[in-house]
Parts: sequence; C-alpha cells; structure tokens
Amino acid sequence: MPLYKIGQQLEHIKETSFKFEREIQRLTEQNLRALLHLNFIRSEFSLNNFRIDTLAFDPEAKTFVIIEYKRDKTFSVIDQGYAYLSLMLNNKADFILEYNESQNQSLKRTDVDWTQSKVIFVSPLFTTYQREAINFKDLPIELWEVKKFENDTVSFEQIQKASAKESIKTISRTDDTVEAVSKEVKVYTEQDHLSKVDFETRELYEQLKDRLLNMNDNVTVQPKKQTIGFKVNSNIFCDIVLQGKGLKIYLNLKSGELQDQKNVSRDVSNVGHWGNGAYEIKLADLEDIDYILSLLKQSLRKNNE
Repeated sequence: MPLYKIGQQLEHIKETSFKFEREIQRLTEQNLRALLHLNFIRSEFSLNNFRIDTLAFDPEAKTFVIIEYKRDKTFSVIDQGYAYLSLMLNNKADFILEYNESQNQSLKRTDVDWTQSKVIFVSPLFTTYQREAINFKDLPIELWEVKKFENDTVSFEQIQKASAKESIKTISRTDDTVEAVSKEVKVYTEQDHLSKVDFETRELYEQLKDRLLNMNDNVTVQPKKQTIGFKVNSNIFCDIVLQGKGLKIYLNLKSGELQDQKNVSRDVSNVGHWGNGAYEIKLADLEDIDYILSLLKQSLRKNNE
C-alpha cells in the first residue's frame, strides 16, 4: 500500500530496502515489546546444528517464541517452522537453561506452556505461495511483513489467514515432523471456546464480536488458550472469556484510565485474572451492550495510539 505525506499536494513516500537480514533483526529485537509484546532472551541461539535468529518468551502465554528473519523468498514456511518447533520440543531443558541464564530467574519446565509454542517469520515480502501456506486454522506459525520507507518510517504488519478451515493435521500423516509437533502444540480457535458454552452464550459472543469488528477496520480476532483477544493493529484492546452463562470482558487499560459513569466495571489490577488490563466487565445479556461498547471504545482508542 503506497504512503503519502500530506502537504499542499500529496508527496509519495518511497519504500527503501533492507540491505541485510541483520538490519531487520536488530530493528525487531530492539523493539520486541512494542512490536510483538515479547521478552527478548537471546540472539543467535545455536543448538544441534540449528541457529535461531531470535529466541523470545511470551509472558502472557508462558511460552517460548522463535523468530526468524528472511530477505530472500526461497524458503518453506511449513518445513522450516516445524523443524524449529521440533528442535524446541525435543530440547526443552536447553531452552529453559538459556532463559534462566539470560533473565537471572528460575523458570521450571512445568512453568512453560509448551502447547502454545510458535515460530514467527519476519520478512519485507512473502510470496503468494508462502501466504497460502499458513491457511490452516491450527498452524503455530505467523508471518509478519516489515517495510522501511525513506522518511525513517517502518510498517510492521501480520499477514492474516484468508479463510483457514482445514487442519494442518490433514498433511501430518505424510510428514513425521509435522505429526510429532502437532501432538504437543495446540493452536486454539474460536470454536474451541464456543464448543464449551450454551447457545445463548454463543449468540451473545457473536453479537459482541460483530460490534467489535465494526469499530475499526484494523480489528482482528486472536483466540488463545484461556481467552479470545481482539486486537487493533498489534495491540490487544480487550479479552473475552466465555463462561457457562455470559461473558467476562477484560479491557486493556491501566487502573484509573477508564471513564465508567455507571460503574459496571471492576478493577482487577490486584486480582489474578486471564487477559490484559485492569478492568473486568460481566456481560449476561444485550441490555447494556451499547454502554459497554462505549467503554470498549475507550480501550480501542488508547491501544490504537
């Protein structure tokens, strides 16, 4: 998508190229929290003839994330992604040791949710074939496209799956690595959450989801193990937990940032809970949905700044 600088006339901002993969890596690692909400562990982590560009940790999902950078377009997303995941799952102790040494902490194997492991590829451009390759509903691989422009501006955007309905397990019977990883890694979908609740709760969620997606063209859905997150650009602005009766909604705002005249929210900043942010809202019917959406808009605006 072309970018323009606003003036008396629009001035086209030209895209410039990254000279080396290392430039992309340095940019990402120095801004890992802002871009991907991950904690940096180590660059160039070598193990068993593999070299991982960036090893990171997701504090929310409590899992390791492998990040690889590519300037060329001649690589297989599936083959390389599952090779790295297989390396991780077969060498868990080495990854935990690296975490403990770099973070000066004592992380145990049981502290890590290995089912949420994933690989992220970062590149200036992905081919149509690579984009099509991620169209599985349960693929633990993400593609992020990074572009640099002549006015010292960069864009960093996740490639969204088109209409992922098929499972990666359909091809696992012909690939031992994919089959082995798929037995341990679980990519959660909306259906995993919806299948556990009654019809009324499903309908309530779908109504709220439609409203959230209409708030902004950049809103996307990110199902996780315990929650369904709603993102604007790269920031989650709310998390939804489906319960037996109704929904719990968590707003990604700090304590004191929410203007709630009706006091329908609860400050849970000092209480253990799933999801991001300090505020919890319970939604049992559509009676107050318009007011609750006004609260959600506050979180969306804050996380879209």
